[in-house]
Amino acid sequence: MLCEERYVAGSGIRHAGLVCRLRLPPEGRQRVVIDGVAPEIDAGRFAIKRTVGETVTVQAVVFADGHDSIACELLYKPDNAAEWAAIPMASAGNDCWRAAFPVSSPGRYVYTVRAWVDRFSTWRLDLQKRMAAGQELGVEWLIGAELIESAAARAAGEDAARLLDWAAGLRSGTGSVADSKDLLAAMQRYPDLSLASKYERDLVVTVDREKARFSTWYEIFPRSTSPLAGRHGTFADCEKRLPYIAAMGFDVVYLPPIHPIGHRFRKGKNNAPAAQPGEAGSPWAIGDETGGHTAIHAELGTLEQFQSFLAAARRLDLEVALDIALQCTPDHPWTTEHPEWFRKRPDGSIQYAENPPKKYQDIYPLDFETPQWRGLWEALKGVFDFWIAQGVRLFRVDNPHTKAFGFWEWCIGAIKQEQPEVLFLAEAFTRPHVMNRLAKLGFSQSYTYFTWRNTKTELITYLTALTQSAVREYLRPNLWPNTPDILPQVLQAGGRPAFAMRLLLAATLGASYGIYGPAFELGENTPREPGSEEYLNSEKYELKRWDLESPQSLRHFIARVNRIRRENPALQHDRTLTFHETDNPNIICYSKTSGDLSNVVIAVVNLDWAHTQSGWVTLDVQPLGLEPGKVFEAEDLLSGSRFLWQAPRDYVELVPNSLPGHILRVRRWLKTERDFDYFL
Repeated sequence: MLCEERYVAGSGIRHAGLVCRLRLPPEGRQRVVIDGVAPEIDAGRFAIKRTVGETVTVQAVVFADGHDSIACELLYKPDNAAEWAAIPMASAGNDCWRAAFPVSSPGRYVYTVRAWVDRFSTWRLDLQKRMAAGQELGVEWLIGAELIESAAARAAGEDAARLLDWAAGLRSGTGSVADSKDLLAAMQRYPDLSLASKYERDLVVTVDREKARFSTWYEIFPRSTSPLAGRHGTFADCEKRLPYIAAMGFDVVYLPPIHPIGHRFRKGKNNAPAAQPGEAGSPWAIGDETGGHTAIHAELGTLEQFQSFLAAARRLDLEVALDIALQCTPDHPWTTEHPEWFRKRPDGSIQYAENPPKKYQDIYPLDFETPQWRGLWEALKGVFDFWIAQGVRLFRVDNPHTKAFGFWEWCIGAIKQEQPEVLFLAEAFTRPHVMNRLAKLGFSQSYTYFTWRNTKTELITYLTALTQSAVREYLRPNLWPNTPDILPQVLQAGGRPAFAMRLLLAATLGASYGIYGPAFELGENTPREPGSEEYLNSEKYELKRWDLESPQSLRHFIARVNRIRRENPALQHDRTLTFHETDNPNIICYSKTSGDLSNVVIAVVNLDWAHTQSGWVTLDVQPLGLEPGKVFEAEDLLSGSRFLWQAPRDYVELVPNSLPGHILRVRRWLKTERDFDYFL
């Protein structure tokens, strides 16, 4: 666009306005419009997410002026590849086109859409109409021959020779070749792209390993694994706990911070402002005279013993996740080595953390507005780099929403460029837009509000938003019924039945979920005071000794649920989550399926931890591959019972103390009373 200053006639005064003349475009003969490409996040600003083995289905609105036929293809490649791979896009009606491409390795892929006027297809369609009308076709044969000869010039070898033969046939009046499928396929292999339109942006997909999509987390404090009450646990003690965790079917064992704990302003039991002599303090108060974020608390053990712990976990198919909390105590080495990384108060002291009127003198936040931010960023990335070098590939990040967004985009991007198998879980119980932004910036998984969603309406509304809207392209939910910070009211009031119900919901609604144990399986549900979500005698501030053999433990129930998750691919994804109608607000029903419907799982859960609930369930049979009126067999994977269910409607009754819900696998059609044929 050219812009010129303008004078107001007769005034002699230069006018502030501008007269603009549009320049001609570089190429004005490109007639195809490409619009509405999806998935696309914020006009291509952020990447979508997939895991290895999944596909990316791309849709676009593509059209041109006039009545010419158009052709459309999906282009994709690994980010570092030089050449595009192309997949023809199929028309889905109403100018919509669709195709999918696979992603086979961790890293970044790029994709876009290209389209052009397809003169040969236009010619063929017009030719068929002319033939049906009995029109003279002599010139039409010549037009077709020219189009084929043009394609032959772009082809090579046998294809070029065959195309020239077809063109010669048309010139000689042998019109039957115009209907040849082989000719059409050859012409599609060598299109004229000289005037093709390409979507204005190359879009990005970040591909992670499978654990980003499907994982089962167990949080444990190593310091509370000692067999002797009052003695600080070690990595060796925690190593002995690993078979217990593996037997419950978890594949991630997550450790709170394992670093030295500061002395000044150390918190005491139940978050008392001052610790008594010998009290353990909070693991999230990081740093003392022995080191900071790359050091290990002396009572836990050495770096070599930590590596032994990692190796023991791997032998049991457990992966270790570390908590990274980017904050310091007054005793952290950075407070003296890099005071410029902390905000100063007018009296020269470092600003401690506050949430007025609450004060957290044991924590110094890092100042992401420091003029020395580059050094700070590099040091924080260095923390992750250190633990990656020790063999850690999973990180749960504490309160990432209180750190600069720009830092996370740079840090995660740089780490995944070097180590694409590294995954990050964002512990950000904050506002939805902030949670979404962190996911867009690169976090592989995200904590969610599931912890506080209890009613049927709340669960359906929230999980539908997570799994069926554009959010699913970048935010992978990880559902937690409890954490060391959060003892929800439903667990406080409902006891063991509520724990079983919430476990069942988390494990089947979400492909990834986690629990804070052993507090969860042992039903720890006493709050610090009425109305609080803090645990009484919280493990965050003191050593605990747990009775793992308690007859009230849910560990066998948890093991069964986790085994069901491993054996049923439908439960290892979130995208097919579908809710079904029930006539009782205390009963929720939903399903998941594998992509090819070879595995169909239906969950029915009692949301009332105190009372037996019953009612009718009406299935939406279409996404399940079922037919109305047909009878199918459903196996309850929790109890082993089998039921005959006439689609779409059947009756259920759920007793919270013994049967909080069903996990039903659709097994087979029942054609007649004596004729059983396997359906799935």
